[in-house]
Amino acid sequence: MLVALPSAIAFGVTIFSPLGGSYAALGAVAGILGTTALGLIASAFGGTDRLITAPCAPAAALMGALTIELVRQGTAPVTILLMMMLIGLMAGIFQIGFGLARIGQLIKFIPYPVVSGYLSAVGITIIVNQLPRVLGAAEHLGFWQALLHPGTWHWQSLIVGSAVIAAMIGVPRLTRVAPPAIIALLTGILVYLGLGFADHSLWQVGANPFIVGPLNLPEGNLLDAVSRNVSTLHAWDPVLLVNVFLPALSLAALLSIDTLKTCVVLDTLTCSHHNSNREMIGQGLGNIGAALLGGIPGSGTMGASLVNVSSGAQTRRSGMIEGALALVVFLLLAPLVAWVPIAALGAILLVVGYRMIDRHSLAFFRTKSTRFDFLVIITVIGVALTVNLIAASGSGIVLAIVLYLREQTRSTVLRRKIEGSEMFSRIVRHEHELEILVRNGDKTVIVELQGSLFFGTAHQLYQALEPEIGPRTYVILNMHRVQSLDLTATHVLEQIKDRLEAVGAYLIFTEIPHGLPSGLKMKRYLREVGLVRDTEKAMAFRQIDEALEWIEARFLSAAYIVESDTDPPLELDGLENLLGWKPGTLTQLAPTMEIRRYAAGQKVLELGAPGDELLFIRNGAVRLVLQLHKKKDWHIGTFGRGDFIGEMGFLDSERHSADALALTDVECFALSRQRFNKLAGEHGQAAAYIFEGIASTLAMRIRFMNKELRVFREN
Repeated sequence: MLVALPSAIAFGVTIFSPLGGSYAALGAVAGILGTTALGLIASAFGGTDRLITAPCAPAAALMGALTIELVRQGTAPVTILLMMMLIGLMAGIFQIGFGLARIGQLIKFIPYPVVSGYLSAVGITIIVNQLPRVLGAAEHLGFWQALLHPGTWHWQSLIVGSAVIAAMIGVPRLTRVAPPAIIALLTGILVYLGLGFADHSLWQVGANPFIVGPLNLPEGNLLDAVSRNVSTLHAWDPVLLVNVFLPALSLAALLSIDTLKTCVVLDTLTCSHHNSNREMIGQGLGNIGAALLGGIPGSGTMGASLVNVSSGAQTRRSGMIEGALALVVFLLLAPLVAWVPIAALGAILLVVGYRMIDRHSLAFFRTKSTRFDFLVIITVIGVALTVNLIAASGSGIVLAIVLYLREQTRSTVLRRKIEGSEMFSRIVRHEHELEILVRNGDKTVIVELQGSLFFGTAHQLYQALEPEIGPRTYVILNMHRVQSLDLTATHVLEQIKDRLEAVGAYLIFTEIPHGLPSGLKMKRYLREVGLVRDTEKAMAFRQIDEALEWIEARFLSAAYIVESDTDPPLELDGLENLLGWKPGTLTQLAPTMEIRRYAAGQKVLELGAPGDELLFIRNGAVRLVLQLHKKKDWHIGTFGRGDFIGEMGFLDSERHSADALALTDVECFALSRQRFNKLAGEHGQAAAYIFEGIASTLAMRIRFMNKELRVFREN
């Protein structure tokens, strides 16, 4: 409160003084009422702990300039006061709209280098503004003028400022019971009063440049001032809304940015998280209340908020107490506030400003990979010191976007390429089928894409896919790890598709994400632009396994070995032939076999169920799946005519480790381990052949699985 109130009074005087000398005191009251209304209302309804809302420099600059312009145009003071009130009201309404439209959450996307630069810039700005106060230089002197002209310094201010700085630094080392800022301020007051024994002029309240001085009301009391201000609403004219619309919108934007940047700084300093949209609503309500009471608008102020943090504040109630105390102090303790040394307030802010400077960011310059981030920080600081903090935020965000684009273009969109001979579908194939697939493997390539496919990586995407045009018949794009997709990258994919179609090749999309982080429904988007519209040469499959099954069926069909659903069920000798087992391996065990039939959709084997049967598929197809969490499953493999399943239970008699589902009507021979054991003695050679055949088939499957794992590992 002690930091915010003097500034608020100064801002009010700045805005109202162009109306004439008699309005200066009214401006002081407007600053106090603004501090009170903003502190009570904005803190009560806002979404940021420790934030102090009070009249601020952006509001004073915009409204002060508007007041000067209106006076030059000859506008009556009463009309100007009304316009100031309407601007505050409309700015508050706009801020509430920002919060309801959830615009406030955009502040979360400001990168750390911008926050670091802003934090350091605010710290430097505070030091630049407050050092002349600590030196005791005249108010009209700037930083360099005050620093380079020691003759303008006052020893009284230097002693008070030095004592306060020493207290701010030393108190935390001695005790944490009382906030350092409060003890430092009391120290400054006592030192100042003590200096009065050497210079009795310091004990004078009136016209004393070393202290805040008396807070005087205009004629009448505070209630009279409020009523006079509210009475100006009787002169309201709808035509004025046109004149105040743009200033109000500009003010709302400035106050919102200033508030949210302060919130981000507080988050950084306190490791907390604010609610941006709620804060916008609270700020809007606060500015509406301030305007109705005749106060000036404001925002979350950096200096007072940082003092609030350093004083030990933890919740939003600290802001409400600050607003209430601003009014109480003015009404009851105005004479005591008058004795607060200006140098003491400046010294407190000097220490706070120094602590705000992110000195650790200097390390970014030493590392080549973070040097551009350091440039962003320096740019934000430079623009803040030469232009203003709002422009600094904008320039920092622009540079951060450039940094993001640079990083995205440097990252590769190609995760890996897998040859068709190194990866197969989950359909279990016989050896002669695998030979055909391996022989045709170079006609297929699986391209796994990743990251952001946008205009910055479009050329890289084209370079990754262009070499596959000509040598390949099937180009599979695995989109599982794609994070974003824009129209430029889509156009590149369309070019690739057209060139593949021209040479009779296929472009196949698989693992298309249901939705991207941006909210884009990729599959629907690709269909709308015509990329995955079902055509002869371009298509999409839900899983990569489905795409591989389709391609493998075409290779096997071309080799004339694809079996039809109308083919008769295999007999035992036919199974021996397809499996590559020795003749008689199964036929000798015919008495132990029984025929089983399963309708499409029926479970052949069930996870966790007991079973020791080895099932030889005579006809149909069975899909083995392993149930995972959240109703998802893992496709182990698809077994068809001439394959067998259930070998694990047959070997160890344990419960089934997966589900087996009949994809079509299935007919199979069932060989139970119990029957097998009874006849094993009579048909010892056949039993040995069985185990040899199972081991041989399992070894082949494991070899191909190892080959796939090696491909994934190496890539």
